[in-house]
Order: sequence, then C-alpha cells, then structure tokens
Amino acid sequence: MEKTRIKTSSLTKIGVIAALYIAITMLVAPWSFGATQLRFSEMLNHLAIFNKRYIWALTIGCAVVNLFSPLGIIDIVFGTLGTLVMTTISYYLSRHLKSLIAKLATSTIICTLAMWSVALELHIVSKAPFWATYFSVALGELISLVSGAILFYILAKRIDLTV
Repeated sequence: MEKTRIKTSSLTKIGVIAALYIAITMLVAPWSFGATQLRFSEMLNHLAIFNKRYIWALTIGCAVVNLFSPLGIIDIVFGTLGTLVMTTISYYLSRHLKSLIAKLATSTIICTLAMWSVALELHIVSKAPFWATYFSVALGELISLVSGAILFYILAKRIDLTV
C-alpha cells in the first residue's frame, strides 16, 4: 500500500512539472521557439538536481511543447533528447556537490552550454548562422536559468524538493 502511494505521488509530481513546463512555454510561445528565444520554462531544468524524477517530467514537457515547434519532427526528437541529456548530466554531476549554489551553478552551466544542439537544429533546418544563433539561444537559456536558480535557491530553503 505504501509503495503504491509513493508511486502515485511521484507520477503526480512528474505530471504537474510537465504540465507547468508546457504552460509556461506556451504562455510566451512567440519567444519559446526560433533563433532568438527565451523559454522561461527552462528554469525548471534545475529541478533535476533535486530528484531524478524531474528529468522525466522535463523531458515529457519538452516533447509535448516541441509538437508546436516550427522545426517539426527534428525538434520533437533532437530538442527533447537534448533536454533528457542535459538534465541527466546535471543530475549526476550535482550529486557529487554539497553546496546548493554549486549544484545550481553546475546545472546553469551545463544547460546553457548544451544550447549548441538547438543552434545546430536551427542552422540545419532554418539555415540560421550557427554562432550567432548559439549566442542568442544560449543567452536566453542563461537568463531563464539564472532566474530559476534564484527561485529554486529560495524555494529549497523552505521546501524539500528532493522528496
């Protein structure tokens, strides 16, 4: 009975975070796609450092949102795969760190650097210049992640995000 309750709770948390990712992204949809993007929902990537369940939540949310991407199937596959990889790396690297600030900084750096994959998608599909696109997309990611780091630092002091 207890195991069922824990599984239900975990699935509920995954669903809520996936839905939140989708809602935030679609709320600012014009800025969530393209060579100049500011996908505020990316701030949720920090949740992966607290519990690996959020890797799946973010990946599911990203997959659903990318159904609306102008890049089509390439973004559904590779954009979603990028989220899976960068949040997984953040999770495993942050496990070896004690400080919450170091964990959040690690997550910020990994996810910002990983925007080369989005720039490459845009370069291949839309013929956007790679380096200018990488700078633009990485800057948007950095803004979202720094905002998220501040938010999750404050939240983690009040709420146990690991359970």
